[in-house]
Amino acid sequence: MIDTPGDTRVTSTGTVVRAVLPPATDTPAGPPQPVAPRKPRETRLRALDGLRLVAALMVAAYHYGGRDGEIAHAWGTSPKLQFPTLHGYFAYGCLGVQIFFVISGFVICMSGWGRPLRSFFASRAARLLPAYWAAIILVTAVFALPVVTYKAVSPSDALVNLTMMQMPLGVDRVLGVCWTLWAEVRFYALFALCVVLPGANRRRVIMFCACWTLAAAIAQGAKMPLLDIVLMPEYAPFFIGGVGLYLVHRDRRDPYAWGIVVVSWLIGQHYAVDRLWHASNPEFFSYRSSVGIMLVVTLGFLAVTAIALGWLHWANWRWLTVAGALTYPFYLVHEHLGWVVVEVLHRKLGVPSYATFALTVLAMLVLAWLLNKLVEDRFTPRIRKALSRPTAR
Repeated sequence: MIDTPGDTRVTSTGTVVRAVLPPATDTPAGPPQPVAPRKPRETRLRALDGLRLVAALMVAAYHYGGRDGEIAHAWGTSPKLQFPTLHGYFAYGCLGVQIFFVISGFVICMSGWGRPLRSFFASRAARLLPAYWAAIILVTAVFALPVVTYKAVSPSDALVNLTMMQMPLGVDRVLGVCWTLWAEVRFYALFALCVVLPGANRRRVIMFCACWTLAAAIAQGAKMPLLDIVLMPEYAPFFIGGVGLYLVHRDRRDPYAWGIVVVSWLIGQHYAVDRLWHASNPEFFSYRSSVGIMLVVTLGFLAVTAIALGWLHWANWRWLTVAGALTYPFYLVHEHLGWVVVEVLHRKLGVPSYATFALTVLAMLVLAWLLNKLVEDRFTPRIRKALSRPTAR
């Protein structure tokens, strides 16, 4: 594939945009002729937005019907009894996180390509922080209400949660899903230091993927906590696989890119099976088969591959952009606030299980839309602008 001159960026809503500029042409000798300016043509990978929402809904299905814990208190009984047929399928929804990581590898490589470190940092901070801070404040406030029976974190711990450093500091989490953000932040740091800071190019990205894969394998064998924290052996294959798929997107005939993707898939499915499979045991909530886990991981890789190769360009509906914009705030608030909504609808109002499930998802999507409009649309551009502004030395 021959690259066309242009620029790649990620909008505040998370939509991937690649601006394609017209190629330069030779002009005959003589006085220059006025040429009407041509507006860059933009190609949106809206299918990636749709896949992101699918992954978020998978995680929501897991949290509402694929596990025990606080959600069992919300339902009044185990979700296994609420969803006797579907609970086994919902249990695979936790693998939506791994699909998120593959998408993140793709998007972060695209976002960081040709971008200075300051701009990269500004875009990531502006993307993550507004909705995250709003979710922390909202969940803390709701759980502090006397009528809500779920345990709230202490005010001190809630303040620490605003930094996103609660995981390494061992502080109670306001949002159960924030462990994935800690993984994302470490990936951003590694990519920024190894690729963005020196300047992204194909060779450097390939070396980054190869070195991280090897280092993560060594960390796994060394069993050293510090290396595990930095290199994330369990999740590295998914981020690296996404980076490799962006290289495929740039050049589908690149054998190194395909090698990165295949090796990442092979290692990633191993970690997924190793962490999520167990022998059939009636004491466990549900049983996931190793083949089922491998299938979900493989489908996630294949879906991003299809997008990278351009096979899903036909999925270009505008509503997918909205879906992509709702994904992050939905992901942040759906678990803990979902407990409250499920308890109100099912136990207090007597709404049937399946209707409660659907209405809870719908309520969280509406809340996500409000957070996107009232928080992200207002504060994301301001934070990006403030952090991108050069400072006097």
